[in-house]
Amino acid sequence: MTIHSSAIISDGVELGADVVVGPHAVLLGPCQIGDGVRIGPGCVIGSAPEITGATQNIALNGDLAHHGVVIGPGSVIRELSTVQQGSLAPTQIGAGCWLLSRAYVAHDCVIDDEVTLSAGVAVGGYARIGYGVTLGMNTTVHQRRIIGPVAMVGMSAAVTRDVPPFAKAFGVPARVRGANVIGMTRRGIAGTDAAELDAKYRVGQEPDHRHVTVPELAAAWRWWTSHHAAPVR
Repeated sequence: MTIHSSAIISDGVELGADVVVGPHAVLLGPCQIGDGVRIGPGCVIGSAPEITGATQNIALNGDLAHHGVVIGPGSVIRELSTVQQGSLAPTQIGAGCWLLSRAYVAHDCVIDDEVTLSAGVAVGGYARIGYGVTLGMNTTVHQRRIIGPVAMVGMSAAVTRDVPPFAKAFGVPARVRGANVIGMTRRGIAGTDAAELDAKYRVGQEPDHRHVTVPELAAAWRWWTSHHAAPVR
């Protein structure tokens, strides 16, 4: 474990093995950091939720009233990034995630495994992001939005509607423009399956998930149907 002498770590913070905490980082409890996590200079992990009227806990004084932050093993939190405490349940960052410089994750978000938030990404409260998602630089995700597994969102997009699994979306506001064919190919999904989904997304259709037979696609659609919420209009 390597913790820079200028880092601040409050009560209620649990650090796994081989964690690295950079200069001037601030970790506020309650907070659980998994093995092998790297936290860069100037990060703030566990700041109070930005909710009007909510208690602004000061963990350095022993106030651990909020629901905390959980970061899975092997994740990298680059410089100047912020992750807020949960207000109803822990804010979660999965295993093997990358939060690049100046990324912001608000209270009560759930970020699944192997997600990449590029530089300057901001994710509003209560959002849910499925595994393998990539959000391009300076993307903004509206609170309570759902982004399905292995979706790709282009840089500077404004996500105001849910994004389905394996989709490629971009624009302001972001709209689905096709399938994340490259991401699907990298995960071993056959070119014909990727091309079929791409064709449907390009004309505004979603596949009938009841007839999807590819295991990963079927699992992703089960995830989607269990989490998908009505879009913001």
